[in-house]
Amino acid sequence: MREFWVASGHHLAGRTEGGGLAVTDELILAYLARPELVPPEEACPAERDLHATLLAEPRRPVAPEEVAGLADSDARENWAMMLAFRERLLAARSVEAAYLDLVRNGLKGTPPLFLNQLVHLILRNALDGCEDPYVLRAGELFFRTQRVSFHEGRVLLADAEVIEAREAGGQSPLLAMFGHEPASELDVLVDENAWSYWSRSDAHSMVLDLGANPRSREGLARAVEAWIRHLLNAECRVEPILAMEDPDWRWFVGLDAEATRIGNALWNGEALDAAVQSRLLALFRLAFADGTPVDPRAAGRPVYLLLAMDADKRVTLKPQNLVAGLPLVAGGQSA
Repeated sequence: MREFWVASGHHLAGRTEGGGLAVTDELILAYLARPELVPPEEACPAERDLHATLLAEPRRPVAPEEVAGLADSDARENWAMMLAFRERLLAARSVEAAYLDLVRNGLKGTPPLFLNQLVHLILRNALDGCEDPYVLRAGELFFRTQRVSFHEGRVLLADAEVIEAREAGGQSPLLAMFGHEPASELDVLVDENAWSYWSRSDAHSMVLDLGANPRSREGLARAVEAWIRHLLNAECRVEPILAMEDPDWRWFVGLDAEATRIGNALWNGEALDAAVQSRLLALFRLAFADGTPVDPRAAGRPVYLLLAMDADKRVTLKPQNLVAGLPLVAGGQSA
């Protein structure tokens, strides 16, 4: 079995009897090693002591006055968020259960960074054994913001952080002269180079063509299925579609904030101008397996999934929408 997404930290987590991820000291230590929590040179002695003692004993209780006694206000805020997050991890039976608790019962100040790391970790577990680079590259949308560009019928999604780093480092003068975007300097995932994904899955350096290559949309569909199966214990089939021609559609889920806004506008019968319509990048039709308990309003009907970019041509997928927005009567956690 080939390795991928090592940076998710899945090798640091244990395994529950149901196949979920168990919180280990090593996993907590990985969070403590983040640059936001490693005390800088100018940190006060109290912050240094707090960090050092947690490195030695990652699960030790921390009294509120320990955090309140830190000299720097940013440090107090960072540590308060981290410790609250740690407590929710430790209280849950698995990483998956902790994520579901966060989504269903309120994020309560959980930083988006921590939430994305949980998604990265959980999806790595859900896709364990996957041999399809298209599914894995599409799965990166779950926890990595994408930048969109268009070229000759292609809808190209490149990792936003990678693009921004290249822009900061200076674009090729020749490409800039011809108005090419930095994504044009990266490899677009195609059948001929798909084998190379394994060696650079943690670099996030391959571009996904969501327009001209149907395998990319199929890959995203399979990633969505795996996410729902693993987290909600529900079997479904997700199918990419070109248009929503259902006059009696009952339910939709926006996979991102912009798609949710577009879906709500359509639901309310509002007309969409050309600019807004152009932001819609992909449509999917989801059908639950027979016997799946669903909301009576959606019984026997497909659920439509929408993916869109914002005005800045960025895609920030929100996988929590699939947890909170699907018409499942009793969503359970399988691991």
